[in-house]
Amino acid sequence: MKTIFVLLFAIILTVSSVKAQGDYTTAIGVKFYPTALTVKHFISDKHALEGLAFFYNKGARITGLYEIHNKIINAGGLKWYVGPGAHISFYNNKYGGSTAFGIDGVLGLDYRINSVPINLSFDWQPYIEFGSGYNNGFTGDSIGFSIRYVLN
Repeated sequence: MKTIFVLLFAIILTVSSVKAQGDYTTAIGVKFYPTALTVKHFISDKHALEGLAFFYNKGARITGLYEIHNKIINAGGLKWYVGPGAHISFYNNKYGGSTAFGIDGVLGLDYRINSVPINLSFDWQPYIEFGSGYNNGFTGDSIGFSIRYVLN
């Protein structure tokens, strides 16, 4: 067990020191408001895919976003991003017991902390939902904060 811990620590330290020099490729973490699991993966220097799995008192929602990132000049690891996406919502019986789908957008800031394998983001994610679900129509109050561990 001690050997596994030492090996894991060495791998994390190596990955952290390598990625401290630049951007990241994949990060996993938590987004707050509403609470979601988040995975972001860059498919090129400027283009990323983000998957979100939201869980809240009304049910659950799975969201996929396509994000276009651009560096902010003289701001270190800070980037701004924008993009489209889509989601599917599952409402529990208290809120109609239904399924709905929607179109999402996202606008935000993404920051890679260079000294540790951490990524932070702050974004606005408006969406339009269709179907017989609890929340049909436009929702523009989804502002979130994410903290992710950088895998590579």
